[in-house]
Amino acid sequence: MGIRTDLTRMWLTRSTRPFIFRNEYDERLPFGECENLGLYVHIPFCRSICNFCPYCKVRYESKECDRYIDALIKEIHLIGRQHEGKKEVTSLYFGGGTPALAVDRLGEIISAINEHFVITDGIGIELHPDDVDTETLLKIKDAGVTRISIGIQSFNDKYQSILGRKSVAADKLQSVLKEVSFETVSMDLIFALPNQTFEELKSDIDMAFSIGANHVAIYPFIDFTFTASKVSTMQKHDKRKLLDSITEYCEKKGYTRNSIWTFSSKKDARYSSMTRDNFLGFGCSATTLLKDSFKINTFNVEEYCKRIDINSLPTSLTIRFSKRQRMVYYLFWTLYSTRLDPKSFDKFFGESLNDYFGLEFRLAKILGFVREDNGIYSLTYKGAFYYHYYENFYTLAYIDKMWGIMRKEAFPKEIRL
Repeated sequence: MGIRTDLTRMWLTRSTRPFIFRNEYDERLPFGECENLGLYVHIPFCRSICNFCPYCKVRYESKECDRYIDALIKEIHLIGRQHEGKKEVTSLYFGGGTPALAVDRLGEIISAINEHFVITDGIGIELHPDDVDTETLLKIKDAGVTRISIGIQSFNDKYQSILGRKSVAADKLQSVLKEVSFETVSMDLIFALPNQTFEELKSDIDMAFSIGANHVAIYPFIDFTFTASKVSTMQKHDKRKLLDSITEYCEKKGYTRNSIWTFSSKKDARYSSMTRDNFLGFGCSATTLLKDSFKINTFNVEEYCKRIDINSLPTSLTIRFSKRQRMVYYLFWTLYSTRLDPKSFDKFFGESLNDYFGLEFRLAKILGFVREDNGIYSLTYKGAFYYHYYENFYTLAYIDKMWGIMRKEAFPKEIRL
């Protein structure tokens, strides 16, 4: 697994140099020069801990949550004040954890954001099904949220049991979503669970759209080594057959494919905190991507608060990209949307995509991974599957290793990937 990702990295970057993350950071972040900048806020608290979830989270305690929110707001101001005037940003997303556990302070966080940034394309928040009630949704909407994403995983009790979760009351969700409307109502589903069939996944998708979703995200199950999950992964051949079949089904239904595994029934319905050229991340474990660097905050809630208390950024690790490394990162996450406009690449880097990766895209066309229409590259079914296939290797070889270390060490000295 590691050899495969290493060889791919060396080929695309034309270098044997690994990705090197060091325990260093800039006190001032040059986000003012970034176009298409997004914002992300991490709320790490959960009522209970799902054993399959790899994200940074801790069990909820009200006092600890309030202390954390105080620090979070302070971090927003520490960074926001570095830019004179208000910086225009595309969007703001809240993830977790379970952000709704801080719903009564959501307005404060968004107000702090609004002091320094102008959000042009909406605010999204992740929700646990237990938090989808009229009172919570009204508070969220009053705070300015326009998009919600509900972590269903599956409506099938068999798979909820496998994942260690309880049943989802679809009728209750439908009733509440009729009372409080949002621009986007997304529902997260997991595919490639043990022995999962097309009919079972199709049933989940149909149920989501029928009870009020206008967007679904069908994420593949990934078995992180540091989680306590004992769920087995689906074989490659079966996974590809399932992904191709469900994609074909969604397209025949007239749904728009927004990314590798997201579909919408309404053209303007979208939910993605990943497909942005640059972003600022606030909170424990949040990441920041700028023109030539990427940084990640500490995963330790206590150490995060301590850093903020002394007016220092809570950065744990930073990587300084070479030009080709940054280009590879750009291409990887842009292709998550299944489309790539070379003109956007050329504008972002001031360099020609063809000069740097013309050979790779010619090979990709020959191998049937992409097609080119009017100068725009689009992933084929085959290309979308192999994107997922490599994304899985990337996740386990790189993200799994990094997050596994950072869950144990608040500020590791260095990580080489």
